[in-house]
Amino acid sequence: MLQEKIFDHREALLAALQEDCVDALESALKERDQASFLVSGGSSPAPLYQRLSQIALDWKRIQVALVDERWVEPGHAKSNESFVQKNLLQHAAGQAPFLGMKNSAASAAEGLSACEQAYQKLPQPFDLTILGMGPDGHTASLFPNAEGLEEALTTDQVCSAITAHQSDVTGEYTERMTLSLTGILNSRRLVLLITGEDKLQALRAAQAGDTVNDMPVRAVLQQDKVPVTLYWAP
Repeated sequence: MLQEKIFDHREALLAALQEDCVDALESALKERDQASFLVSGGSSPAPLYQRLSQIALDWKRIQVALVDERWVEPGHAKSNESFVQKNLLQHAAGQAPFLGMKNSAASAAEGLSACEQAYQKLPQPFDLTILGMGPDGHTASLFPNAEGLEEALTTDQVCSAITAHQSDVTGEYTERMTLSLTGILNSRRLVLLITGEDKLQALRAAQAGDTVNDMPVRAVLQQDKVPVTLYWAP
């Protein structure tokens, strides 16, 4: 289920992925009243979002929502919501309705019910979901052997609360809200966007093994429900 698009440099990757994202969203809007665009944080997608923000799509009909979030307030330096506001929800895309994950609950676990209710109101299946992957094999906030990972991999709910084991990858903010595996696979199109040799090596390691708890991206790579397109450049 994995189609690989390998590029020699990031500019070529961005041009191709921008075109594919626009095509996916335009096709969705032709078929339905609303489209849904699920986005991840991280350095790799930032230039993609900046490009998409300039495209004259009917953004008022494109519901943007997060793939995952640290349990920090909007405006925090590590907030994915703030990252998406800064990089995507500007210019033409500033008209897009947006749904974040962080709510007023004291913890992600306590905020899960409200988050799930909000996400259930999104147009489903999601039309386009952008995933990343860490060198530890996590995707979204499905971190290796995290507290809540087993639930996130098996639940029928769209959202899950996760507490990761702190590492150089997680940083200090280990409490997360994330799409569950069900939520990720509740998508018409999945894009796995990674850059750098270390990420490619991690992907190959994930493909070579089958223990999902050690590298949760394997759950996405091994499934046969939704096609996944890999975009990679050095």
